[in-house]
Amino acid sequence: MTVETHCPLCAGNALAPYHQDRRRPYRQCGTCCLVFVPPGWYLTPEAELAQYNCHQNDVGDAGYRQFLSRLALPLIARLAPGAQGLDFGCGPGPALAHMLREAGFDVALYDRFFYPDDSVLQARRYAFISATEVVEHLHQPGHELERLWSLLQPGGWLGIMTKLVSDQTAFANWHYKNDPTHVCFFSADTWRWWAREHDASLEILGADVILLRRGEST
Repeated sequence: MTVETHCPLCAGNALAPYHQDRRRPYRQCGTCCLVFVPPGWYLTPEAELAQYNCHQNDVGDAGYRQFLSRLALPLIARLAPGAQGLDFGCGPGPALAHMLREAGFDVALYDRFFYPDDSVLQARRYAFISATEVVEHLHQPGHELERLWSLLQPGGWLGIMTKLVSDQTAFANWHYKNDPTHVCFFSADTWRWWAREHDASLEILGADVILLRRGEST
């Protein structure tokens, strides 16, 4: 198995063992606090897609809409009417994009497996980008987050939903780590580090909603 020698978020090399279960090991970066799975334990793209095809994300499901509203509602409250955005990692049924379109926003779609239209990641800038239950799947989170940040207009919002690591004791019994497609686990400290590095304003709402705002002059 390949052993990771650099953090996939910040490229730091101050790595330490964090947890080990019967499935795989986990490391933590001493610089940005990201907890991650070394690449030797990643699924193949085919196996990863098979996992995603098991998900049932129906925009008509009231419970799922309520779940997504934890990001949708605070994001909508911060946007100008008719703002243009991108739903990154939207999955096979882009329910959040549908909800944002219902609210009057223009939303482009991108997903590596289901909407692989690279044109929406090039030569465009958005007032907002959403990434719902996405960042924990990223094999190169540093690269992908930098790319998304570069696509935001000055004053634009990056809205993320992902469960947050609290501590090692809780992590050992955390169901969230058991999904084999989940390979990066962010904490509040990780997002604070990321916000400082990018001179971004940060709001952490509840247990799993992160809002990052790009400066007006950048």
